[in-house]
Amino acid sequence: MTDEQTTNEAPDLHEQEVSRRANREAIAALGLDPYGGRTDKLISLADAHAAYDEAADAAHQGKSKEESADPGYEDPRPVVAIAGRVVLKRDTGKLVWLNLRDDTETLQVAVSKRDAAEPGFEVAKHTDLGDLVVARGPVMKTRTGETTIWASSFAPAGKSLTPPPSKHAGLTDPELRYRQRYVDLWSNPETMRVFQLRARIVSCMRDFLRARGYVEVETPMLQAQAGGAAATPFRTHLNALGIDLFLRIAPELYLKRLLVAGMPRVFEINRNFRNEGVDRSHNPEFTMLELYHAHGNYETVMALTEDVVREAARVAVGARAHEDRVDGESTTLPFGELDVCYEDAFDRVTYAALFERALGFGIDDHDRAIAEAANRGMRVTTPTGSPLDPIFIVNELFEHVAEPTLDPSRPTWIMDYPAALSPLTKAKRDDPSIAERADLFIGGMEIGPHYTELNDPDVQEERFRAQLAGLDSEEQTFRTLDTDFLRALKVGMPPAGGLGLGIDRLAMLLTDQRSIRDVVLFPFMRPEESGGPGH
Repeated sequence: MTDEQTTNEAPDLHEQEVSRRANREAIAALGLDPYGGRTDKLISLADAHAAYDEAADAAHQGKSKEESADPGYEDPRPVVAIAGRVVLKRDTGKLVWLNLRDDTETLQVAVSKRDAAEPGFEVAKHTDLGDLVVARGPVMKTRTGETTIWASSFAPAGKSLTPPPSKHAGLTDPELRYRQRYVDLWSNPETMRVFQLRARIVSCMRDFLRARGYVEVETPMLQAQAGGAAATPFRTHLNALGIDLFLRIAPELYLKRLLVAGMPRVFEINRNFRNEGVDRSHNPEFTMLELYHAHGNYETVMALTEDVVREAARVAVGARAHEDRVDGESTTLPFGELDVCYEDAFDRVTYAALFERALGFGIDDHDRAIAEAANRGMRVTTPTGSPLDPIFIVNELFEHVAEPTLDPSRPTWIMDYPAALSPLTKAKRDDPSIAERADLFIGGMEIGPHYTELNDPDVQEERFRAQLAGLDSEEQTFRTLDTDFLRALKVGMPPAGGLGLGIDRLAMLLTDQRSIRDVVLFPFMRPEESGGPGH
């Protein structure tokens, strides 16, 4: 067992790097490039493991040493070529045992002085933990039953000058894991599984929507106006034209232009950017599925979302059942201490009913709402001292008192918000005080709003102007009336249902991760200070 394997505390980082550089030079002295080159016909470690042939291995083991050493002997065992990173090394003198890891599995390789072509054995001797290597040889099992590649050739593919994390603990410090995702992924197989599953979930959603006639499109990330949501944007500057631009906060207004243009079902899986808070469910850049369905309404897209989330859950169940983590026969997945069932129809409750159930009075009883908010220490006046609009006080109570009463293990729609809270949503025909809006909540998180979209240009302009009138001077610097969008609506936009689904939060739920940073490959981090983590 090497010193590197037995301790992660090591003597000193500088000394370890000196030793590794010396091993790199030793490999170069053998006439090899320590950083490797092209290798064809490589297979994954999982496929190599699956290639084991018990009958062929038994036939080979039945041969004597003399028979197997005969130049005319043909080894019946399947021969594979693999690549991976060394995560364990044991040198017994004439035999070097290594465990390699790739994105699929960890697999043992044995490099013997007798059987490995020169200079493979010497390369193995000078290989450090964390190095990338390529091996070729027959697949067999050891006496202890471990599937192993018995190397006939062994070569370097990339030198690691940095000692790896502890072989037992892996990279466990959360900040280091996020900053050094390139180490986290290969040293922590669970991290790799999470991001592979996230990729499968997104692919499944794309395939599901395309099969139902939705067209995937791309809309601008750099926009002259920050539209489509009420959020603070990031500002940048286009030198070529000498104008300020904004990173998009939502693709909504461009996707609706496509409805006008005659594309009836469009979606975009997009990166959005909002210059706001950072916490366990918020990152400054995040991924959304935004979709519009012409001639539909909020019920249309609610049904679609239930189907697409259920399909994504089935993919997650399939992946995790394979790892013996969940029951492959149900569509129930763990999220922390919760067991969330995605198979049944999602629960539904109206905004007004949930409010009254939680607070004991109706949303129209503004006097009681003001008193209740004041009692709870909530703000009931503006910064200038004038009274807040009662509907905003009602909504503060709703968000802080009513929403938390939802059962987090039951996917639930909150429907029919007050129209005053959703000025850009179409109101119910029989009750203009109610907007056709539904928000999906799962696991204590809002996953995405769903709307019946406004398509009357005059009403849209009136509400745009009312919204702008309520902004402070700072917000008015990046929000202006989008006259081109209004011009598009005047051409004629069909009635439509629209949705915005948080991919990152859905990935958190389906991979059982409690922080958005654990499902974003490179989450936002504060700049490192000299000598801080990673230095």
